[in-house]
Amino acid sequence: MRDFLPADKARRERVLSVIRDRYRAHGFDEIETPVVEEYDRLHAGMGGDNEKLSFSILRRGLDADGIRAAADDPAALSDLGLRYDLTVPLARFYASNRGQLPGVFRAIQIGPVWRAERPQKGRYRQFVQCDIDIIGDASPRAEAELLAASLDAVDALGLEGASVRVNDRRILEWMLGHFGFRDEERAQVLITIDKLDKIGPEGVAAELRERGATATAVEAFAAFLVRPQTLEHHPFGERQIRKALPDGAPDELVAHLVGVGDAVAAGRAGDEVPLVFDPFLVRGMGYYTGTIFELAHPAVGYSLGGGGRYDGMIGRFLTQDVPAVGFSLGFERLVDLVSADPATSAQAIVLIHDADVPLAELVAHKSALVAKNARVRLEQRTKNLKALLERSAADGYTHFASVRAGAEELEVKTLA
Repeated sequence: MRDFLPADKARRERVLSVIRDRYRAHGFDEIETPVVEEYDRLHAGMGGDNEKLSFSILRRGLDADGIRAAADDPAALSDLGLRYDLTVPLARFYASNRGQLPGVFRAIQIGPVWRAERPQKGRYRQFVQCDIDIIGDASPRAEAELLAASLDAVDALGLEGASVRVNDRRILEWMLGHFGFRDEERAQVLITIDKLDKIGPEGVAAELRERGATATAVEAFAAFLVRPQTLEHHPFGERQIRKALPDGAPDELVAHLVGVGDAVAAGRAGDEVPLVFDPFLVRGMGYYTGTIFELAHPAVGYSLGGGGRYDGMIGRFLTQDVPAVGFSLGFERLVDLVSADPATSAQAIVLIHDADVPLAELVAHKSALVAKNARVRLEQRTKNLKALLERSAADGYTHFASVRAGAEELEVKTLA
């Protein structure tokens, strides 16, 4: 959990402003949910490994004897917890407010979440998530809208070279069955496949053998992994997707992905479409039921965001299933990677004044500039003027003016 100095905070807010602006431009509406959710909801099996990292809140009114008596029962010790993502709160929000929402609801959620992580670069115990979700649309249109909006936000941040890896959990399940893995072992097999980028085909095959997975399935899968075309990056298109998969891939699943890719391409008006089909993209959350995505950039070895379709989650709060799909940008990692702050049209001016300038004159000069949409800071002149100007520039100020008593006009100069 970190403090942010003014320049860092301003930079973060500018990046957030770009993301929020692009999301709203694509028809998404922002909502807000509490940072606290019920303990049982946070531990209902929807959050995968994140549930183990949640911060729980001790029940109010427990004395020392009560705490000792409940020591072996986490639910008896805690009835609330800090949210570890924004998807579980969204599911609860939709179930609670469904009658006041449109049939297809496009939501923006931007806010802090908390996980009891082991802190390291790019991984914090408190961090901001930027989510968009579409609830109520089971068609490829929902995935296409999410990808179009997310790619627009990435483009607006100037993040060149980014791409989105795309797969479908149903294709993964079909592929495991095709090779002969039993239903009961597939969850562990997916955990191993998720390490493919780190340990390579030989490492995956070795780990599957160590886990005791079905021997014939492991050998068939290992042979598939070493095909020259298997680990290529596959741009979107039916031919490329089928080339990356074993023969016999379900037509309806391939068609779903092709429809998503075609729609995103149409919306980019001739620009390159940075979508890549990755048949081994897994995404760790167990609630994904269909298409899954992951934002990648060649400058870093970790993802910058991701998401997918989770049609079964909201049904846990209602008497019927509701289709849902979402995409989350990894804000903390994006801020570190974005090379420059988005440009701003408003001037940021430091008014450097002598000690004898009347307060009324200072306020009048400042108010006149603020009325012209400038950002203005008052600073009394110091002996080390160079240090004052350098600090102002570091704080994001672009211009300065000297103010002397009785001056009617100010000469605003660029802060070089």
